[in-house]
Amino acid sequence: MDAEMAAPQLTRKDLEARLAADFPEMFNPESGYVIEKLWHGGAIVRRHYHPRSLRPGGTLSGPSIMALADFTMYVAVLSAIGWVPLAVTTNLNINFLRKPAPRDLLAGARLIKLGKRLAVGDIGIRSDGAGDDLVAHATSTYSLPVKD
Repeated sequence: MDAEMAAPQLTRKDLEARLAADFPEMFNPESGYVIEKLWHGGAIVRRHYHPRSLRPGGTLSGPSIMALADFTMYVAVLSAIGWVPLAVTTNLNINFLRKPAPRDLLAGARLIKLGKRLAVGDIGIRSDGAGDDLVAHATSTYSLPVKD
């Protein structure tokens, strides 16, 4: 198993159970989020399409795409450090590259740097089934709480 695909600190099933228990407003059967793949320092998350996510003009809204980027980065961070729910976003930069198709979105996150206090990552978002072109690209930094 290469370094990029090393085992995560938590299994996907355990992470999903903890997210559902501690963040039910964000991760529940109706939220549309599904963790598709998890490895140490990375994740792929699907956000199911829902018409409520559309904005005028028939495109998926920016806030829904940003939420997917942030959630996917959080999952990637937890895959590397274990269950540390107080890890928080300190920065999120996003570029919207093209109009996303009205369908599921797939976000892939990978950590670029994991330090004692900060984790920096890169997130690419695509429309499922619409080719490999990114609809958005984000970078994010998470603050990690001091371990006792």
